[in-house]
Amino acid sequence: MEPGRPGGSRPAEPGPLPRGVCGAGPAASASSLSGAEAQIQRCALAVAAVLPAGGRGERMGVPTPKQFCPILERPLISYTLQALERLCWINDIVVAVTGENMDAMKGIIQRYQHKRISLVEAGVTRHRSIFNGLKALAEGQPDAQLSKPEVVIIHDAVRPFVEEDILLKVVTAAKEHGCSDYDLEFGTECLQLALKYCHIKAKLVEGSPDLWKVTYKQDLYAAESIIKERISEQICIVMDTEEDEEHVGHHFEEMLKNELNHVKVTSGSLCHPGRDLQQIILEQCYNFVCVNVKTSEFEETQKLLDVLKESNISILYPVVVISVHFLDHKSVPIGQEMENLMQIREFAKEVKKRNILLCGLLIYYPQEKQKLQDSLRQGAIIIANLIKERNSGLVGQLLVA
Repeated sequence: MEPGRPGGSRPAEPGPLPRGVCGAGPAASASSLSGAEAQIQRCALAVAAVLPAGGRGERMGVPTPKQFCPILERPLISYTLQALERLCWINDIVVAVTGENMDAMKGIIQRYQHKRISLVEAGVTRHRSIFNGLKALAEGQPDAQLSKPEVVIIHDAVRPFVEEDILLKVVTAAKEHGCSDYDLEFGTECLQLALKYCHIKAKLVEGSPDLWKVTYKQDLYAAESIIKERISEQICIVMDTEEDEEHVGHHFEEMLKNELNHVKVTSGSLCHPGRDLQQIILEQCYNFVCVNVKTSEFEETQKLLDVLKESNISILYPVVVISVHFLDHKSVPIGQEMENLMQIREFAKEVKKRNILLCGLLIYYPQEKQKLQDSLRQGAIIIANLIKERNSGLVGQLLVA
């Protein structure tokens, strides 16, 4: 797939982050293109994808090929694979990689549990890599494990933000439309090759703003920023809901909802982790605020960490967990409470191995109403910054509001 706007390389408004759930995408895209998707299903159209990933990324200026450069400690190509494999109507995804990177690619597939992926040896050029991918999909190949598709999507391994709507447009156009000579006047190299060697006139489909390519080193930072923004759009607040509704924890929950009006704030319960909390995890929430209401110790936080570890949700993205504790200065000396809560360091070391970033927040509240509101508001701001920045350097730290 080629960029939709010749000369454009940056998105004016980046598209949503792929969610990793098969067929899941923005509601607007699903509603506007449900007819095209239904047509693919109705016609039983066989669709596959080929990703040429044999480039060396000289323009990136780093020794690692750009498709394997890490973003939030995860290789870039893994995000692109996720964007494609979440679509149930793409049957097979063939990735062309060099022999020297074949084992690394196999490791990525295994570690991040990618499905429907096959590997082939890359060629000396991008077009040879594509050819090798197409050969693997062709009928009659020896030891063939793949079914022959009717439409093949060619997509760059370093375009991680492609959305379902543009892929549907490409597939339906490939199946249903011819093209005029005007479409070829854009001079796109792949279109010229299709006309010259296959005598096929291709249909040029305008791309969306999020269809941009990671080419230079600064693009990695841009991609990381977009990913951080997307996975920070939802927070789940977990606490013992059977406690007194007048407890300061519930006031803090309301403060979070008021202060973080740009974030979807949901509530989960550890009383029945098999129901609502599991559903929130399935919806791909990567931010959890555990309010320890019943006790100032880590009992509730430990329960939440156990649930998250069992879910394996942190395989794809780092999960941020903020353990919130309250201190009434009239009952417990702050020095003693701080000492008790520093065990968070040991919890944090253990769960960081599972890509879970744990830190603590101690809210020291006096009885005066206005000062309490100020402390709660400051705590909400701290949480917003922790989730947005996803700073691994703060793992195991205990912050005070």
